[in-house]
Amino acid sequence: MHVAGALAAAHEAGIIHRDIKPENVMVRPDGLVKVLDFGLAKLTERHVRIVDAEAPTAIKVQTDPGTVIGTVSYMSPEQARGLEVDARTDIFSLGVVLSELTTGRRPFDGLTTTDIILAIVDKEPVPLSRHSSEVTVEFQRIVDQALRKHREERYQTAKELLADLRDLKQALEFEAKWGRPAPMGADRRGAVTVTSGPAAVGTARQRERDTKEMQAPRTTSSAEYLISEIKNHKRGFFSALALFVLVVVAVAYFSLGHETIDSVAVLPFVNASTNATSEELSDSITDNIFNSLAQVPNLKLKPRSSVARYRGRETDPEAVGRELKVHSVLTGQVSQRGEDLSINLELVDVAHSSVLWTEQYKVKVADSAAVQEEISRETSEKLRLRLSGAEKKRLEAYQLCLKGRRYWGKRTREELQQAIKYFQQAADTDPKYAPAYAGLADCYNMLVIYAAVPPKMAFPEAKAAAMKALSLDERLAEAHTSLAYAKWKCDWDWKGAERDFKRAIELNPNYAPAHQFYASFLATVGRPDEAIDEARKTQKLDPLSLISNADLAWNYYLARKYDQAIDQGRSTLELDPKFFPAHRYLGLAYEQKAMYAEAVAELSKAADLSNGSAQMKATLAHAYAMAKNPEARKILLELEEAAEQRYVSPYDIATIYAALGEKDQAFAWLEKAYEERSGWLAYLQVNPILDNLRPDPRFASLVRRIGLTP
Repeated sequence: MHVAGALAAAHEAGIIHRDIKPENVMVRPDGLVKVLDFGLAKLTERHVRIVDAEAPTAIKVQTDPGTVIGTVSYMSPEQARGLEVDARTDIFSLGVVLSELTTGRRPFDGLTTTDIILAIVDKEPVPLSRHSSEVTVEFQRIVDQALRKHREERYQTAKELLADLRDLKQALEFEAKWGRPAPMGADRRGAVTVTSGPAAVGTARQRERDTKEMQAPRTTSSAEYLISEIKNHKRGFFSALALFVLVVVAVAYFSLGHETIDSVAVLPFVNASTNATSEELSDSITDNIFNSLAQVPNLKLKPRSSVARYRGRETDPEAVGRELKVHSVLTGQVSQRGEDLSINLELVDVAHSSVLWTEQYKVKVADSAAVQEEISRETSEKLRLRLSGAEKKRLEAYQLCLKGRRYWGKRTREELQQAIKYFQQAADTDPKYAPAYAGLADCYNMLVIYAAVPPKMAFPEAKAAAMKALSLDERLAEAHTSLAYAKWKCDWDWKGAERDFKRAIELNPNYAPAHQFYASFLATVGRPDEAIDEARKTQKLDPLSLISNADLAWNYYLARKYDQAIDQGRSTLELDPKFFPAHRYLGLAYEQKAMYAEAVAELSKAADLSNGSAQMKATLAHAYAMAKNPEARKILLELEEAAEQRYVSPYDIATIYAALGEKDQAFAWLEKAYEERSGWLAYLQVNPILDNLRPDPRFASLVRRIGLTP
């Protein structure tokens, strides 16, 4: 904050530092941070000097056009290229310093000066979280924005950067003092603010700043998102791959002219391997790319039914294109060798008998890996220049929703709040884009289920956002799914929820979350075999989705098939050992088999990986209680004290008392859960952790009141 403040003062006086680096930032004994050595800023037009002549990264500088000025590792891309610079170059350099302070290493480095310059101009830095587990989502966002390679995408003034750092500092101080994030409505980026309309985030000033940020040209957003998704190896990889193809096809469409490319057929991708998993992956990739291309305005896309007959056949793209009467054909091949997955894509211009684009990706099935090449900035810029204002907003909103879905799938409170930010930005960018509101609804639903927000506060927001989405697009499967979820978990409207789940699946049989949530719904109403079938469909539709795999374990657990739940939980953790819901379901299954040591180990991991979620701590306490371990009461006391200051689900506390055998206390807390309409009461009839309460008449009364029995 001190450095940003110093730069803001200098910039207001018309002075650009041009050499921000650790050596020029000093801390006085009283803690005041000083920015020193404005020597380069004071250079006249033809003055020449040497900066840090003894250092290997020093460069001889002068101010003639085309001459590089500064210390290489901390230069902005425009500095490194010898272009004219303005105040935003100092912001980039400060971003480099922030990154180095956090990770202990420079984000752009190399053996030679040329290597460093190439890294600054062309390469994206590794996420800070790879080097420090304490990096918050908001701090990562601040550094990312400071390090945008195109200056138009960076903070435009040091004052803007200072304001965001100040907001983050206040939020961290609040959390350190009170042991919880800033309350609803606090002036904090990423905090959830419930308003009178469908789901909003932050204050008006924050929303305005977010909107401006997203309206600025973001020429690297597609490539950056693609790379981060594949490195994280989540379900989002295939969405990101689809987004990449979307941009490439749209570029061909808009840059070659409407008369050249106006229609595309996506042929079923060929599975070059012999195993069933690769076949499912091929189908999943094809579907994701098809759904993404459907977002390109005015681009005619042949329906799946028209191309289904080419599945499993060797085809000539040009002949197929002429047969289907389209101008271009996209083909793909997927092959798997052990943990290595290779994906080859080719886009053919049928009318001109030419290949417009070809690309190969090599990724690890179980590990993190990156694609071979990034999409170029120039190509993305051409796409945006060709789009009309409305079309640009629609595609921008679509990209934001993809990012929102990535964070939504991780399920922690912090990442759900980050997802809300992206969905709200999508809605602000294009207020008529229905999937943005469906995404908001899903986030609010999950905030309740993961015990981050009281049900009476968030469920109404979820329903309002879902209804808004349906008012814009009544045929949107995502919105019907969101509404069904709220009806099920909040209203206990069993018939209405099932009707909406079925409608969602009817509208889009390939929408995996509809099958996922419908599976759990079927479990709650006592139809375990159907539930498992639906969960398997979810996994087949999205074979690398962590939550799809974990939820199959959850449904095995609810069906009391604990060995299968354990196998599925372990299988999910092979995809990502840090996915806390999988540790939770695995721990629950171990507990039911009286394998308490294993249960405690898994549930401890779930608590740690969920950033200390009260819900995960309660689940751990339940296992301790079943094992007669006194740690159960310590956690119980901690949660009861925490409940006086922040939201802790009464259902979770009830489960601990149930395990301790204190039934009166358990039912007292279950009554509180009933009063607040806890979503977890939907599992009353089937959740094994409440088994010792079932003989009590109070249990039957509660089941009847939520409508599960007459």
